[in-house]
Order: sequence, then structure tokens, then C-alpha cells
Amino acid sequence: MQRINKNVVLGLLTFTSSVFLLFQLYYYKYYLSPKNGTVFPKIKGSKTGQESSRWYVVRKFLSLVSSHNIAVHLIDPLLLGLIDVDLEQLRISPDGSQSECKYFCAPRDCTTFALLDKAWKHEVGLFRAAERVGFQWLKIQSKDPRLEGMDDLSGTEIPLHYVFKLATHSIHLVVFYERSGNYLWHGPLRLKLHADRKFVPFRKLPFGRYPGAYDKLELLSVSIDGLTVQIPKEPSVFLEERSHSRFIECRYREARSFLQVYPDDASLDAVEFRKKAKALLHLATLTLNTLGVRFWLSSGTCLGWYRQCNIIPYSKDVDLGIFIQDYKPEIISAFQKAGLPLKHKFGKVEDSLEFSFQAGSDDVKLDIFFFYEEDDHMWNGGTQAKSGKKFKYLFPKFTLCWTEFLELKVRVPCETLLYIEANYGKDWKVPVQEWDWKTSPPNVQPNGMWPIDEWDEVIQLY
Repeated sequence: MQRINKNVVLGLLTFTSSVFLLFQLYYYKYYLSPKNGTVFPKIKGSKTGQESSRWYVVRKFLSLVSSHNIAVHLIDPLLLGLIDVDLEQLRISPDGSQSECKYFCAPRDCTTFALLDKAWKHEVGLFRAAERVGFQWLKIQSKDPRLEGMDDLSGTEIPLHYVFKLATHSIHLVVFYERSGNYLWHGPLRLKLHADRKFVPFRKLPFGRYPGAYDKLELLSVSIDGLTVQIPKEPSVFLEERSHSRFIECRYREARSFLQVYPDDASLDAVEFRKKAKALLHLATLTLNTLGVRFWLSSGTCLGWYRQCNIIPYSKDVDLGIFIQDYKPEIISAFQKAGLPLKHKFGKVEDSLEFSFQAGSDDVKLDIFFFYEEDDHMWNGGTQAKSGKKFKYLFPKFTLCWTEFLELKVRVPCETLLYIEANYGKDWKVPVQEWDWKTSPPNVQPNGMWPIDEWDEVIQLY
């Protein structure tokens, strides 16, 4: 009898457990499942609960920041690429009506927005509200590079990135800061803790692996998948900038160490030269940017930036590099209109082209060297006017990054150390005031002579 009772009890427990399990499955399917719409409401055109969840998380995030008067704009590369194709249609469709959820339902783990730092207020209030609606969040911050300089190293930290996560989808919020009044910058995403790396799919985030620099943005408000969103006015331009946006800070710590060994020249002549060189660089930057010509700091100007975060006072010129494929015939006339007459023109577009412009009567000039690409290296040419001898300066292949120098956003070779070592050798840290452009550089080699019948074209002195 006791054995029978035990079997009955065991059967009843098994039956009860099965019923409870079935009830849980029923409850999940019809009340909690994304397909039902209680957690992630079904939206027109979406085919799966996963698609609904992406759209839902974006909607919750936009509602959250809007309720705190925080303006964000979409910078997600994949979505901007899709939007750019349909931009004209989106402009004339104020309701953003689509036959299906086309953009925010695109398969992805994260959607990226940007925030201008001036619009950032009440951070704590936003975080509390985010937690109330179910978001988890992660904040990444670092030292403010805008406060760093030759005199001190700022310890002030600023927020660089935020990640808000709800269910299986995340919102990556990139904070952009205005620098030098003329460009925008965002910092790197550095995940220091193992828990942080588990929180966010770092390798899938399109922004933050490196710092980036951009021109100031104009924004456009459009309706996308039924949600009002701000985007860059010209998405294709922004996406092109992103592909070349990597930013390198000047090495102030190393510059301070250099100046402890080699004190800076504070003479009146040095101060005056640096003032003129800065003005010349600003004028050259404005002129070339207006023409849409890419350039970078080269030779002694690049060395000064990398070694001491300043113009080398005994260099007597400003040096820029330009890829020959970016050459435009209007360069000379543009500089002449800017008040910089041509001092000399050596070479030709096909071979060893270089320009030199004189900054008025000042003892400072602008040298522009054009670079040519071969299979395994790059080079620029040199010409000796009195003999017609040609020289070639070899460099390992390099790409271009942005930096800030003398309150300007300018390009430098990303592989800066290799570039400088090619031009100045392993002892580039030691100042050398006596420099022969034909023999001193370790990367110089003879390159033949110009035919005499070409001299009128390839050796022009003014």
C-alpha cells in the first residue's frame, strides 16, 4: 500500500511538472515571444522577431535620448550606405513609408549613432532612465587630448564612447569633440576589462579602433522605417571621410624628453621664423584644401612635428608632399593668387616634379614635393639646377593619417617612424643643422641627368 501511494505521488508530481512546463512554453510563446509583439512589437514588413527587436531597440533608444533633449545622428556605415542609395526618395517621403522595415532591420548586432559633446547634458539622468526601460550600458572614457601640450599632461578625463544594450541588440554612441574650432574628433575605444570585452562585440564596431578626424557636419532630418532620424546631409561624403579618418596625436611626452636634452631655440630670430612658418602653413593648407588636393607634412616639417611638436627653427622652409595622381595644373596659379609667387619649378608631371614658392620678401619658402609610387616603394625627385643632375629619394610605402599641428588639421604619414628613418636615418633624434639635400639623406640616390634640350621645361627659376 505504501509502495502504491509512492507511485501515485510520483505520478502526480510528474504530471504536475509536465503541466507547469507546458504552461511556461505556452506563456513564452504567446506572451513573451518577440513574434507575438509583447516585448518587441511586430512592425510592418518585418519577417522575424529578430528584425523586430533591432527596430524596437533603435526606437527605444531614440525615444530615450529625445526625452532628455539629446540630439544624436546616425553614422552607421552599413545603414548610411543603404540610405544614400535611396536618399532622394527619403527626402520626399516625410512619413518614411516603406513596404518593409528596410534599414533598421538590416542584420547586425549593433547600430551606431554619434553625439556632439556640446549636446551632452544630464548623463546620470539618462543612465537612470535607460536602466528603467531595460538598457544595460557601458561608458568608455580617457584623458582629454585637447588639454595636452608641451607644458603639462592633462589628467582630465572625457567620455569617448557609450554602448547601450537591450536584448540581443546594441547601440554604439560615439562622442565627437570640436578641436581647434575647425574639425571634429572622436577618440579610440579601449576596452580594458575582460567584462567590457564580453559586453560589446568590439571587432564588429565600425568606429573606435582608432581615433578619427572629420570636417564639421551638416545634418539632415529624414524619416526612416517610421522613425525620425538625423543623418549626415551627404552620406557618401561622410563615408568617404571615414575611410581615411585615422588620427595620430602629436607625441608631447617624447617632445618634452627631446627638449630636455636639446633645449629649444628661444631667440628672436627663431620665434619670428616659427611665426612666419605657421602663417605660411595655414595659407598653404587653405589653398590646397580649396583645390581639393591631398597633401601631408613632409621632410623637415614632418620631422619637427614628430620629434618636437613644432617647426624646426633652423629649417628655413615648410615642406609638403603630394601624390602625383593628385596633381592639378591650377596649383601654381592658386598659390600665386594667394600671394605666393613661384620661386622654381623642377621636373615634369611624369618625372621628379617639385615646386618652391616664396613667401613675399620673407626668408621662408614653401617646398612641395610630388611622390611617385612603384611596386614596392615610393619616391620623390630632386634636381640640381646648375648641372641638370637628377636625384631620387626612396621611401617605404605609406598611408596617410590626420593630426593636429599648429592649430591645423593636416595629414602625416601613418607609418611616420619608417618615413622619417628613411629620410633622416636611425639618428633622427639628433639635431643636424648642416644638411646637404644631395648627400645627407640616407635615402637619396643618383637618378641620371636631364637632357639639355629639356632644361627649359624641367629647370625653371624665377
